[in-house]
Amino acid sequence: MTLSLRANIELYRCFASSGRPCDQKAYVTQQHPCKGTENCFSKRFSLLRMAAGEVRPRRPRNTSLISSMSKNNYGESADMADSLTYKDAGVDIDAGSELVKRIAKMAPGIGGFGGLFPLGDSYLVAGTDGVGTKLKLAFETGIHETIGIDLVAMSVNDIVTSGAKPLFFLDYFATSHLDVDLAEKVIKGIVDGCQQSDCVLLGGETAEMPDFYADGEYDLSGFAVGVVKKDSVIDGKTIVPGDVLIGLPSSGVHSNGFSLVRRVLSKSGLSLKGQLPGEAITLGEALMAPTIIYVKQVIHHPAMCLTLSAREGGVKGIAHITGGGFTDNIPRVFPKGLGAVIYKDSWEVPSVFKWIQEAGRIEDAEMRRTFNMGIGMVLVVSPEASSRILGDGNGAYTAYKIGEVASDEGVRYG
Repeated sequence: MTLSLRANIELYRCFASSGRPCDQKAYVTQQHPCKGTENCFSKRFSLLRMAAGEVRPRRPRNTSLISSMSKNNYGESADMADSLTYKDAGVDIDAGSELVKRIAKMAPGIGGFGGLFPLGDSYLVAGTDGVGTKLKLAFETGIHETIGIDLVAMSVNDIVTSGAKPLFFLDYFATSHLDVDLAEKVIKGIVDGCQQSDCVLLGGETAEMPDFYADGEYDLSGFAVGVVKKDSVIDGKTIVPGDVLIGLPSSGVHSNGFSLVRRVLSKSGLSLKGQLPGEAITLGEALMAPTIIYVKQVIHHPAMCLTLSAREGGVKGIAHITGGGFTDNIPRVFPKGLGAVIYKDSWEVPSVFKWIQEAGRIEDAEMRRTFNMGIGMVLVVSPEASSRILGDGNGAYTAYKIGEVASDEGVRYG
């Protein structure tokens, strides 16, 4: 649906005057420093930043995958009969998987993180996504400046799993009544996300649909397209038992699992303005921390680039840890018959996940299948490549050896 000319012009003026244009060329590799008022992240998230390229020394971890609690803060075990599940919150992962299977019968070849379209000696790689019910928290907290970063991240992180460099992004913004100031904040976040991804915001659609959404609410969708040479596609076909799983940290919940998060919030009786236990930020700020965009870490970082060529046998597969967690996403990149062993003590689980599990009395298996648990991207690499990635980072990024490929299917934790 097209807006009135007046509304479109007003939105364009606000957008044009508020932020620099995203006019980077497709393969620009330099980082875009945050200057002036155009911060890539709001200051409220400074305690949670783990953005691409940020210096964080690696250090050994001594915390289990999920905080082992025989008793939680409510004095009851986490595996009680009233423990919450994602399905209880209204999201049925199994039903979603069944739909994908049915669609695959009609459109063979789908099912990866991104769709590949042949073009000469390359593939165009496309992905689309939204930010789900994280939008509900944006409405409640009033934090709209970074939700656009989430939108870009969910699509570009998917296409990066094929080794593709993002080229351009399109957005769809829908609302019942256009609040130009609010829309400007959202689109500014999308521009920031494109800058972090070294891609161009090529266009989009703003739809004003009276009576379709509640007052003050909106919905978002995003679409990213990238490119990769055919001989450099990362497709998981060469993965073998003994290959190493390397995890890249997340900033928190990212943009999946918020239906369950919101159910936990309701059950806990806590306010989004209240402090996250053990942290100096509010619960709302922790939950709204923008999704990390992994383009620079995976595609542009020198230590990573040494391993990205499929011909060199470096990075063999990449999994974006979204809905389905480790349990469903890591096996998507494996050849049939292979599985994974995850080392439970190999990274520190962020406090926000520990709070979610305690407040919702959620079982370990449900947490692992719903949330990223602090690891937003998993690389499957040869042992030689893992030594280069883990040893040559020089503190420029954080990465953990979190597991290995096993000869039997499924994901085990040990």
